[in-house]
Amino acid sequence: MVDQLTRETIEPVRKSIVVPWGIDAAFTRFTADMGTWWPLRSHSLGQRDAATCIFEGRKGGKIYEVWRDGRRIEWGEVLSWNPPHSVTFTWHPGQARDVAQQVELRFTSVGKETRLDLVHSGWERLGKAARKTRSGYHLGWNYVLRRWAGQPPSILDRVLNGLAAVATMISRRPPLPEVEPAQRSP
Repeated sequence: MVDQLTRETIEPVRKSIVVPWGIDAAFTRFTADMGTWWPLRSHSLGQRDAATCIFEGRKGGKIYEVWRDGRRIEWGEVLSWNPPHSVTFTWHPGQARDVAQQVELRFTSVGKETRLDLVHSGWERLGKAARKTRSGYHLGWNYVLRRWAGQPPSILDRVLNGLAAVATMISRRPPLPEVEPAQRSP
């Protein structure tokens, strides 16, 4: 939980990318098919322990990663669901909901292609960590969106993204559950 909100306004992260798919396919790939393309090794709390991620396609639906041992770690909640044109969700991977930022995705047909516009805002809720976290996501969304688009990341993207992802995820990984000692039989 954050002790103090940042009083200053922090500029949202804004990203756009065009893909060679129709709007329905683009929306479905980002949401329903998220577990097939999301870079779990670098962009999850479980990293090697993460098996998949789920995007429940409805208002109030959850977005979460699933670890190989069955644990679910919430990333966010769907606030608005308007397929195939837009979806808005909270974003707080492994953190309390009270520090959730907001991510808005807009899908626009451009001939036979689709443009995705992403706006990630609400950094102020993170208090003192806001600017540093925003910088990491500014780099990280480039890598994630290229993965979504099926484009190879540049070498620079890989290096910068790797550094940002490791620093962010190490500080957010939830603790392992406590294991109770075996009970002795009478």
